[in-house]
Amino acid sequence: MNASKPTVIIIGRPNVGKSTLFNRLVGKKLALVDDQPGVTRDRRMGDAVIAGLEFTVVDTAGWEDEDAETLPGRMRKQTEVSLEGADAALFVIDARAGITPLDEEIARWLREQEVPVVLVANKAEGKAAEAGIYESYSLGLGEPVGISAEHGEGVADLFGGLWPLIGAKAEEAETAAEFEFEDDEEALSGPLKLAIVGRPNAGKSTLINQLLGEDRLLTGPEAGITRDSIAVDWEWFDPKANATRQIRLIDTAGMRKRARVVDKLEKLSVADARRAIDFAEVVVLLLDATKGLEHQDLKIASQVLEEGRALMVAINKWDIAENASSLFNGIREALNEGLAQVRGVPLFAVSAKTGKGLDTMLSAAFELREAWSRRVPTAALNRWFDDALEANPPPAPKGKRIKLRYITQASTRPPRFVVFGTRLDMLPKSYERYLVNGIRQKLGFDAVPVRVVLKSPKNPYKKD
Repeated sequence: MNASKPTVIIIGRPNVGKSTLFNRLVGKKLALVDDQPGVTRDRRMGDAVIAGLEFTVVDTAGWEDEDAETLPGRMRKQTEVSLEGADAALFVIDARAGITPLDEEIARWLREQEVPVVLVANKAEGKAAEAGIYESYSLGLGEPVGISAEHGEGVADLFGGLWPLIGAKAEEAETAAEFEFEDDEEALSGPLKLAIVGRPNAGKSTLINQLLGEDRLLTGPEAGITRDSIAVDWEWFDPKANATRQIRLIDTAGMRKRARVVDKLEKLSVADARRAIDFAEVVVLLLDATKGLEHQDLKIASQVLEEGRALMVAINKWDIAENASSLFNGIREALNEGLAQVRGVPLFAVSAKTGKGLDTMLSAAFELREAWSRRVPTAALNRWFDDALEANPPPAPKGKRIKLRYITQASTRPPRFVVFGTRLDMLPKSYERYLVNGIRQKLGFDAVPVRVVLKSPKNPYKKD
């Protein structure tokens, strides 16, 4: 367990669902992650996470209104002790049972403490809980978060209550862990998995031969990634970084076959590209400068992006290109128009024959992989999110307000983000594109394919 994480203690009278909430937060039934010596068996600790917010959660015995010398009294004392050093508390009540005198006593005690409190109305599903939820405002601990710990409904909404209280400390722990993780991450320290794809006769074989020339160290061909593909490991000296870097070249040149008709050849090129894409991190789409950008090229590029791979485009045969400047600008414009999901795909002019531009292209490929693998700390992500909403609030179709609450990054390679809110089914596609473009432009993802998923946490006491 990481001691630097913020600590959140669960408090409440017996049978309000504290242990059920604990199990829900740690993701395991009766998960006993860490025993503290000298405490009762009813005090448990575990690693919890809500929408990317990581913290240590402490489950305590039910608070009893008993003499300190009795067993219930000693359990209460343990709860008081466990609050010392905590960063926040979740005060759980039973929404169906309503507010009891013991709830009121606990609330009075909590208001006297320095630890901030989030009021949690558990068992809030159904109309039977509405009265108890409204009554809980009288405890003087702010707006309750209605959940059903047993069914998992509304638990994600605890993020909104906890983030202002423990977000900064969680970010510090997350950042420290992130640096440790990145140092050991095989994906970034290992060879760059680079695939070069393109239509037949674009010069792919010539380019590969140029890359694996006499001044490159060939460490050995490796067959069998797929039935037809091979991987070649080699070393490349990066003049920009002044260092030798490892590259695994995904080559499917063996797939080339003679075809009697162009359509068959085009289908073959797409199938060839698909095999290479499956094993690549960064894909270079090679164009023929004498032919420009063709429909089949866009088809291959779209396939790369749909698979979530980082895409670069290289215009080959630049040494014999005519009207080079207008050709480059024309292809750039066509790419932006034809690949609406990702604007600004890196575009390079190269010559497989002379080697022009290849070092620049390869150096950019490593940078693109880093962006493709980037993980944004939750705090920085939500600061951007708040600014984006303030600059351009979501619309209110038919007068109904769409509320976007927070965002978290679910994964990398490719980067995926989850946006939580209400009425998300009414959010226009144009606003989704606004968020995706903002993530790409403001958070350093550039031309990387970004995925955004919309999710509405269930809030059983709130009516639309």
